[in-house]
Amino acid sequence: MNQIKRIMAVDPWEIKSDTLEVDHRRLQESLTAIGNGYMGMRGNFSETYSGDHHQGFYLAGVWYPDKTRVGWWKNGYPEYFGKAINALNIARIHLFIDGNEVDLADKHITDFSISLDMAKGILSYGYQIAGVGVSAERFFSVDTRELAVFAFRFENLDGRNHQIRIGSVIDADVKNEDANYDEQFWHVLEKGHQENGSFIATQTIENPFGIEQFTVVASQTFAGDFDQVNQTTAEKSVTDTFENDLPADGILTFEKRVVVTTSRDYEGLSAVISGNEAIVKEQVSQQDYASLYQAQVAVWAKRWEISDVVISGSDEAQQGIRFNLFQLFSTYYGEDDRLNIGPKGFTGEKYGGATYWDTEAYAVPLYLSLADQTVTKNLLTYRHKQLPQAKHNAQQQGLKGALYPMVTFNGVECHNEWEITFEEIHRNGAIAYAIYTYTNYSGDDRYLAKEGLEVLVEIARFWADRVHYSARHGLYMIHGVTGPNEYENNSNNNWYTNQLASWVLTYTAESLAKYPRADLAVSYTELAKWADIVDKMYFPYDETSGIFVQHDGYLDKDIRPVSALAATDLPLNQNWSWDKILRSPFIKQADVLQGIYFFGNKFTLEEKRRNFDFYEPMTVHESSLSPSVHAILAAELGKERKAVEMYGRTARLDLDNYNNDTQDGLHITSMTGSWLAIVQGFAQMKTWDGKLSFAPFLPSDWTGYAFHINYRGCLLKIAVTDKVEVSLLSGDSISLQVYDQVVTLNNAQPIYQVKVGG
Repeated sequence: MNQIKRIMAVDPWEIKSDTLEVDHRRLQESLTAIGNGYMGMRGNFSETYSGDHHQGFYLAGVWYPDKTRVGWWKNGYPEYFGKAINALNIARIHLFIDGNEVDLADKHITDFSISLDMAKGILSYGYQIAGVGVSAERFFSVDTRELAVFAFRFENLDGRNHQIRIGSVIDADVKNEDANYDEQFWHVLEKGHQENGSFIATQTIENPFGIEQFTVVASQTFAGDFDQVNQTTAEKSVTDTFENDLPADGILTFEKRVVVTTSRDYEGLSAVISGNEAIVKEQVSQQDYASLYQAQVAVWAKRWEISDVVISGSDEAQQGIRFNLFQLFSTYYGEDDRLNIGPKGFTGEKYGGATYWDTEAYAVPLYLSLADQTVTKNLLTYRHKQLPQAKHNAQQQGLKGALYPMVTFNGVECHNEWEITFEEIHRNGAIAYAIYTYTNYSGDDRYLAKEGLEVLVEIARFWADRVHYSARHGLYMIHGVTGPNEYENNSNNNWYTNQLASWVLTYTAESLAKYPRADLAVSYTELAKWADIVDKMYFPYDETSGIFVQHDGYLDKDIRPVSALAATDLPLNQNWSWDKILRSPFIKQADVLQGIYFFGNKFTLEEKRRNFDFYEPMTVHESSLSPSVHAILAAELGKERKAVEMYGRTARLDLDNYNNDTQDGLHITSMTGSWLAIVQGFAQMKTWDGKLSFAPFLPSDWTGYAFHINYRGCLLKIAVTDKVEVSLLSGDSISLQVYDQVVTLNNAQPIYQVKVGG
C-alpha cells in the first residue's frame, strides 16, 4: 500500500539518472552517498548548489555528546545523546566560467547526468553550462583510507575561449541537521597554506561529560592543468584559487586530493598534522590519478569477487542487492575493532549515527559469510571492550549484570526516549545471540571460552535480576518492556523478550559447563536460580488460535489487517498520532516472528505457519529491519509470492523510498536483509547445531541466482537455476545437506548438482 518513489534508473551495476532532482535533491544525495569505512559523504555537489539539500560529511568514530533534553527528567536517563556530527565540507569548490559562478540550481544547467558505479566505488556527474561541458568524478579510497579524490574535466563545446577559475575550499562552518538551537560542534585550532595546498585543523567543542574532544585535520593538494593564483583564509575555512583559459578546442583537468586524519589515530594536534603530512608525502603526492584510480578499482574488485550475488531475470532485484552490499562495505569492513555499523553510516545524522542491536541481529551472519572471520570477531571485540560500560548502564536502572545500550558510541547508553532507554531491553539478548551465531557458524569456541563468557555471564545476571516472580501464577515474568514492535510501549510479558531472556540463561549455563570459569564467580546458587527461571518462565500463548501472543492483552485489541487501512494512513508514523498507533493492533516490525526466526529449530513448521499467517497481515513493515525476517519465514513456508514481495521491499527499501524517509539517509544496517532474504530465505541456508544445509527454490520471475559463502575454512558457490549446483572453490573437504541428501565435497569431487526441489 505504500507509494514507492523511484528517482534513479534500474541498472545492474549503477545508480544513475539524467535528472537533477530539484524537488528530491536530498533523496538523490542519500542514494549517491559513498564512503570507505573511515569516512564518507552524501552525494553533495562540490560546486555551489543554492537549492534545498543536506550537506553531510562524516568520520567513523567521531561524535559529540549533546545534552539530553526532555520535558520531564527521570532517574536513569542518559546524561547525553550521542550524535554523529557533520565534520567538514571537504568537497567544496567555487567554479567560475567567464567570471560567473556556477550554481547547479541554475535553470541554465543542461544535459545533467549522475552515476554511482558500484563495481568501482566511483561517483560521477556532469552537465553543460555557458558553452562548457563539466564532468566530475570522486571516490573515497579503499586503498588509502584517509584519502578522498575529487577530479574535474572541462571541455569546450561552443568553440569560444573561456576562462575557468576554481576556488577549492575546506570549510569548517558546518551544522548538524539535528543540532539543538543551531549550535555548531567545531572550532578551528589552526589553518595554513603550503606550496601545493592548504590545511585546516578543527576540534569538537568542549562538553561537560568527560568525553574526549576529537581533533580533525584536513589538507588539500592539487594536480592537473591549472595554475595557482591565490591562497586565502577565513575564520573557518581555507581556499586555494586556480585559473586557466579553456581554448576553443581544448580540455582542462583539475584534481583535488583531500587527506583527513584524526585524534583517534594520533595523539595531540601536532601528531595529527604530522600524520596528515606523512600520508600526503608518502602515499598520495607520488601517485598520478590513474594509479589512485586503479588501486580503488582493484580493492573493490577483490571484495565483489566473493560478495557479489548474481541474479538473472530481474534487473530490479539485481540492482537492489548490489546497492545494499556496496553501501554496507562502504560503511564497515571490519578493519577497526573500535567501530561498529551505524544505522545511517555516512549518509545522514538521524538516529545519532551510533551502534544499534541491528549489527548483532542482522549483520553478523552476512559478514561471517562474505568476509574474513576476523571482521565478525572485531564486532564481538567491540562489545567486549564495552562490558564495563554495559554494567554501568544496568546500574543506572538499579539492576545487576550488564545492559548493553540501545544506542551508543562508547558503550554508555545515549538514547533519550524513555520507551527505548528503559524498556527496549531485548537488545541485550541480541548481543548474546551474536556470540552464539559466531561460535555455531565458525566452529571456533575460543572467543566463547574467554571474552564471550565474560559477556554472557553479565547479561545473564541482568536477566535474572530483571524478571520477577508472580506468586499468583507460580511463574517468572518480565513487565514494562518494549519489544521489537516499537508501536507498543510498556507492555508486559513480550513473548520475544521472555524467549531471549530464557535462552540467554540456558546458553550461558551450558557454556559455563563446557568451559568452567572460576574467575567469573558464578555460584551453584546462582546457576540454580537461572535454571528455575528457565523452568518457570511465562510465555503468552493462545490455545484457541495456537499462536504465541505478542504480549499480555494484545489479543484484546481491535484485531484487523493492514489491508483494512486506507492508503492515506500509511506510513502510520507520518500520519497518525502516537497515541492512536499505540492503541492499534498494527505491528511496526517482526516481533514474535523475530523470535521464531532466531530460534527456528525450536518450532514446528505448523507453529511457524500459524504465527506467520496471524502476524504478517497486521505488520506495516515501517521498520527497515522487518521485511527480511518475513521473507525468510515466507520462503520456508513455501509462500513464494510473499517471500519475493518482502525481498523486493528490503532490497529496494531506499532505492524506491518505501518508507518515505530515505532523504534523511540510507538504512545501512537493514541492508543486510536483502542478502539474508536470498541466502537464508530463497536458498534456505541453515546452520543449526553446526550443520550446514540448503533447500533452494527459484522465484518464478527470476531465471537464476548465485552467491558465495565462507564456512569453516571453505569457500562455496551456490548457483540456482532449474538445478542447484554447489561448488567447493577452496578448502579441503566439507559435508553439508542439500534438501534431504547429505553430500561431501572435496578436491576429488568439488561439485554437487541436483534438480531444484531435490
